[in-house]
Amino acid sequence: MTQPDIVPTALMPPDTSLGEGLRIGLFDSGLGGLSVLKDLRQHMPFAQLLYIADSGNAPYGERDDAFIAGRALAISAFLLSQGAQVIVVACNTATAMAVHTLRQRWPQVPIVGVEPGVKPAVALSTNKRIGVLATPGTLASDKFKRLIEVHGQAALIVPQPCPGLAKEIEAGQLDSPALRALVEAFSQPLREADVDTVVLGCTHYPFVAPLFQRALGPHVRIIDTARAVSRQTQRVSAELPRHVDPNAQPTTQLWTSGSAPHLAQVAARWLHLHTPVSVFP
Repeated sequence: MTQPDIVPTALMPPDTSLGEGLRIGLFDSGLGGLSVLKDLRQHMPFAQLLYIADSGNAPYGERDDAFIAGRALAISAFLLSQGAQVIVVACNTATAMAVHTLRQRWPQVPIVGVEPGVKPAVALSTNKRIGVLATPGTLASDKFKRLIEVHGQAALIVPQPCPGLAKEIEAGQLDSPALRALVEAFSQPLREADVDTVVLGCTHYPFVAPLFQRALGPHVRIIDTARAVSRQTQRVSAELPRHVDPNAQPTTQLWTSGSAPHLAQVAARWLHLHTPVSVFP
């Protein structure tokens, strides 16, 4: 009987889906991209993750296009200098305003953006009435308008701008009276519109998803796109060269343009991630 070939574990190629041998760079206007970082740590546990929170300039949703593009270019250049092979723009507003600029600047680098999950929301909705919670900048962008034109024609899309919400989440207290008041104010128009599905169109918002669920009611389905971003990152990195060190341990490195102690405290509290934080200019 012919025996099947057995490849010694040490000689087997790395598991590309789990991120072994990869360095992935992520950035957001602040703390929101930690929701994407959390999912990547879960589903690509062997990758080296490099995260920059541009909290000193948050929120991007209240900045102009040129400013956002400039910060996206500077941050991405730094991540690439640190060995990142993939850039994840873990911010809806930065994706809308700057991802095209980044792809033009580095056409050879896989760049993954995030966008409100309108397509899956339309597929899942029963009454085809869908709310989209996002920053004013995301909702006003051409990219969002095209998204609605392509995927939202079969439903009533109710965009709900949430000025100030990302900034309040940045404070790190996820159940403060001010935060609950904002969530209630932004949920009321969606309840009145009788939506049955709500899209979280900002990477900050998953951290207050329980508050939105409470305000919208248990019958409303809430869509977060962090898992989709992780899957896309796995796809685009599948063919990248691996730098596998058998002695290397998975690491997550954090930088911020704001308060390093604040990011360290939030990462420990929200992600159970205990790691030093460096200052990014």
